[in-house]
Amino acid sequence: MTDIGFNMFSGIVQTKLVLQEINKQTDFASLVYDFPAQFSTGLQLGASVAQNGVCLTVRTLKQNTDGSMRVSFDVIAQTLKLTNLADLKSGDAVNIERAACFGDEIGGHVVSGHVFGCVRVLSIEQDELNMRLVFERPAELRPYLLNKGFVALNGCSLTIAEVTPDTFTVWLIPETRDVTVFGTIEVGAKVNLEIDPSTQATVDTLKELMASGQLAELIATVKSA
Repeated sequence: MTDIGFNMFSGIVQTKLVLQEINKQTDFASLVYDFPAQFSTGLQLGASVAQNGVCLTVRTLKQNTDGSMRVSFDVIAQTLKLTNLADLKSGDAVNIERAACFGDEIGGHVVSGHVFGCVRVLSIEQDELNMRLVFERPAELRPYLLNKGFVALNGCSLTIAEVTPDTFTVWLIPETRDVTVFGTIEVGAKVNLEIDPSTQATVDTLKELMASGQLAELIATVKSA
């Protein structure tokens, strides 16, 4: 199978990898990981890989003696500004998902890897089987974060379980907690957020219709029909 011609992810994180090196410059960084053999098969220069939900492009590849692949990615200023990649340091774990291929099952929802910003963890409740995370719900993103709607958090496709005017809540199953960085997350942590593209399209269309007055005209037409 080959990669789809545009960047697309399923929101099902495949593994978490330890950041081996981070080389920072002014408004620029290079991230380096060792990809185990089972996750580097077919990986090529220019391929897309989501890291904490951020779509990045493979810059360099080098085979290690143990069969793993040392892989580097460049991060530009805008990405550092909007995402939690700017806060990473060597030794940190990062959620990893390779781009979807033709024929892959989309087990979550369609994710582009284009992060809208970060939200902070406000509270964590967990027991042996359940994990409940409460996040801030920023005013500028509030219309897109709806009860039972989809959201991608650090690249994980999740369903919003509850909303208040200022917060939203998700629940994690043990598998998600074990496979992703959420297993060790702490209150106050910054998490990358990507809203569901279908929700964005619907909300933005309604906003435009309301601003132009066309929505009121449409409702009046329907009522009079």
